[in-house]
Amino acid sequence: MAKIDNTNLVVGLDIGTNKIKAVVGEMLENDYVSIVGVGTYSAKGMDKGGVNDLNLVTQSIQRAINEMELMANHKATSVLMAITGRHVQCQNETGMVAINHPEVEQEDIDNVIHTARSVAIPAERRMLHVLPQEYSVDVQEGVKNPIGMSGVRMNANIHIITCAEDMAKNFIKCTDRADITVDTMVFSALAASYSVLTDDERELGVCVVDIGAGTIDLVIYSNGAIRHSAVIPVAGNQITGDIAKIFRTPVNNAEALKVRHACALKDMVSMEDTINVPSVGGRPARTMSRHTLAEVIEPRYQELFELIHEEIKSSGLEEQIAAGIVLTGGTVKMEGAVEFAEEIFQMPVRVGTPNKIKGLSDYVNDPSFAVAVGLLQYGRQSMEEQQIAQKIPTESVLSRIKAWFKGEF
Repeated sequence: MAKIDNTNLVVGLDIGTNKIKAVVGEMLENDYVSIVGVGTYSAKGMDKGGVNDLNLVTQSIQRAINEMELMANHKATSVLMAITGRHVQCQNETGMVAINHPEVEQEDIDNVIHTARSVAIPAERRMLHVLPQEYSVDVQEGVKNPIGMSGVRMNANIHIITCAEDMAKNFIKCTDRADITVDTMVFSALAASYSVLTDDERELGVCVVDIGAGTIDLVIYSNGAIRHSAVIPVAGNQITGDIAKIFRTPVNNAEALKVRHACALKDMVSMEDTINVPSVGGRPARTMSRHTLAEVIEPRYQELFELIHEEIKSSGLEEQIAAGIVLTGGTVKMEGAVEFAEEIFQMPVRVGTPNKIKGLSDYVNDPSFAVAVGLLQYGRQSMEEQQIAQKIPTESVLSRIKAWFKGEF
């Protein structure tokens, strides 16, 4: 297998509760990504974003990666991987340093960020992200880029996201067994925000809500920076479970009913519409009204949206979300979801799908791929930031990110 040098290929791996998605994209100009390979496989051995069977998760990762590699005609060596779960936590911190130069230099910024992040983090937790919010130089506050400014003292406000060390290690064990190196772990909602948001939304204030099968992940932006992040350990599987129990149908059939026929608002469904519901134990299928299905689903969606609303209100940032809510994840594709969400949140709501994509865009032009594609954009921005800060050639940055391919089949 020949090594491919100087490529711009990045790999994203989204290990969800129900699905594992692997996507590889080529970095293009103007922040575009050309999708060159996609792989999906049912996630076995996962529960609410966490690993509960290493062997099954490893096999599922291998299947998704293999499918992606076949489509791209290259072999993956390492990935950027999304992580979620109730163990993910956030906190805002502040740091202050004296400015050591006549003008603020990158070294000063590095120092103040280091001071802000030097909080006591328990040994059992891993720091995922240290995200600058804004700086203040002497009496001037709300500075986004202090490089070149004059002053004596500089403060930095940062947002820190951490996860349980053991949970992260379990994911790494799975990828190691699949012969894949994890280059970087990224909080799922943060990754999704990279693929679905506009700069205007970040500035005005927006909440990205990724509703998957096992968890709801969210991040809140205001004035261009993340102010809050959270994980709610309930999501789409609760809806599937309700359908399975109430209509006495196997879980796989309940999931199919949810995907094909469900509506989040019963008032949007005609009483005349009927669907076939498979039974268990070889019993014949039954016919029922689609409206009846919506009557079961609506209360659960209301519960999910109200949990999200409570999280937003508890953050104290509800009044700063002028651009509204952006929903991503497979669960938000249901008919009536946006309309119901607008009723609950009383603010604009839209479904977020990956933007600035080319190539095999039809494969990922879906809210369920927001996280996977967002990982590619996250990798791009990380490379660009390192290149600017360190003033080193792009090739060197790419080699450090390492989420590339080598070889051909």
